[in-house]
Amino acid sequence: MRLTFTDELVREVDLSGDLWGPMAEPLRDPDYFAQVQVDPELGTVVWPNGYDLDPDVLHGDHEAVGQPTARASR
Repeated sequence: MRLTFTDELVREVDLSGDLWGPMAEPLRDPDYFAQVQVDPELGTVVWPNGYDLDPDVLHGDHEAVGQPTARASR
């Protein structure tokens, strides 16, 4: 995913190795993954099943604790 944050930082995040568990399983389907949206209340990306990702981890401000861990390239 290519993400652009409100502070204009752009990051590419690869989640391919981190989609595990019942909530993340549907995201392995490219058509379902493409249903991603930005939730303005949460300030992060979400999918229809409620799966969301920590915006601070996506931004690179914090290391993820446990799994999943989003990897970003700069």
